[in-house]
Amino acid sequence: MGEGKASTLVLLMVVALSLVAFGFSIAAERRRSTGTIVTDPMNKTYCVYDSDVATGYGVGAFLFLFSSESLLMGVTKCLCFGNPLAPGGNRAWSIIYFTSSWLSFLIAEACIIAGAAKNAYHTKYRGAVYAQNWSCESLRKGVFIAGAVFVVFTMILNVYYYMYFNKATSQTARKSNHANLTVGMAGYP
Repeated sequence: MGEGKASTLVLLMVVALSLVAFGFSIAAERRRSTGTIVTDPMNKTYCVYDSDVATGYGVGAFLFLFSSESLLMGVTKCLCFGNPLAPGGNRAWSIIYFTSSWLSFLIAEACIIAGAAKNAYHTKYRGAVYAQNWSCESLRKGVFIAGAVFVVFTMILNVYYYMYFNKATSQTARKSNHANLTVGMAGYP
């Protein structure tokens, strides 16, 4: 994967890993834990939650998106290392897409990991017997969906970043030869 050559394999891997992360985010949203109120024969009220599969899906989405971002940053050397980018529009766009993709990546990862942590953090037993408005806390709808939306944004921004990065590294920097420039006046002895 030399610099300056756009690699279809890298783009396919970034898109594939991002789409898997998107799928895990959607699956996590659909399988969020929900609780039901149960009263036992001793007249104690508590919440019983269904399976905790959404946390695993959320962690999977986190890891796949992280792998996608790590792959791209490893190939492009995180824009900071390696050959310098040629000045011009491609360099400007690659910097814009680089910062935008990192911002979108951080938001996506925050939504996904916060959703997974909040989904895992529920009580299996609460012992308030005389509660009037009893409710079982669960993860708010849409947290994993927000993460999935930002996964798609990150994927699109990463593809554009990689394309403009490759254009900027494949251009040769224009060097001007200032040694031969003269004002055009004749020399006086």
